[in-house]
Amino acid sequence: MIEALQLDFMRNALLAGILVSLACGIIGTFVVVKRMVFISGGIAHTAYGGIGLGYFLGINPVLGAMVFSVAAALGMGVVQRKTRERADTVIGVMWAIGMALGIIFVDLTKGYKADLLSYLFGSILAVPTSDLWLMLALDVVIFVLVILFYKELLAISFDETFSTVENVPVDAIYLLLLCMIAFTVVMMMRVVGLIMVIAMLTVPAAISAQFVKDMRRMMGLASILGVLFTTTGLWLSYFLNLTSGATIILVSGAAYLLSLGLRHPRKS
Repeated sequence: MIEALQLDFMRNALLAGILVSLACGIIGTFVVVKRMVFISGGIAHTAYGGIGLGYFLGINPVLGAMVFSVAAALGMGVVQRKTRERADTVIGVMWAIGMALGIIFVDLTKGYKADLLSYLFGSILAVPTSDLWLMLALDVVIFVLVILFYKELLAISFDETFSTVENVPVDAIYLLLLCMIAFTVVMMMRVVGLIMVIAMLTVPAAISAQFVKDMRRMMGLASILGVLFTTTGLWLSYFLNLTSGATIILVSGAAYLLSLGLRHPRKS
């Protein structure tokens, strides 16, 4: 691994994996505890519309994805909480619309989009330094927001009804959480791709939830596990010549299955 780290792109990939893992550990814990996996997947796939919009307007697709995913998160949250429509129906429709818009915008854009698939399947080895600074900035934003609103986030994660009685602005905090999920999705799409975002967001937190009950410890353990999974997956992909994003997810999945076996051993 020391030999690999002599390469600039491997150092960038490792830093990207660490930055993403920290955000996933924190936000993924709320996603798992509040059981928001499906809406997180909806935000992730809707972000593809922003990527297509970025290409169409000639701006950084990451910025386009950020604006689009935040807008989609707020839209899903408002529609879900203010209408009588089933949540899964709303999310599914917006998921499809986002993907379709992304494809249409790409079709309308002249020229060959060489790295378009990297946003769907991840391309951690191609993360530029500019994206690292963006990831760091998003990490800082997420950390500050979680610190400022930790009690409120904790309250709505376990009991929204009681939170309402205690005058917690439930809807506003819920929308804030969705926005932080959107930030995390934007960070992850260059590492594992939009298609596999759900696994990276939830697996470390799901494993830590099996062994730790305190939320702060759960976040810390999930972040450490995320760093371990991304580093191990990156190392394996480099030496076995495999796709990095998929290898990271397989390492995470194998660890989750192992944790289930340790937590619930089969009775003889």
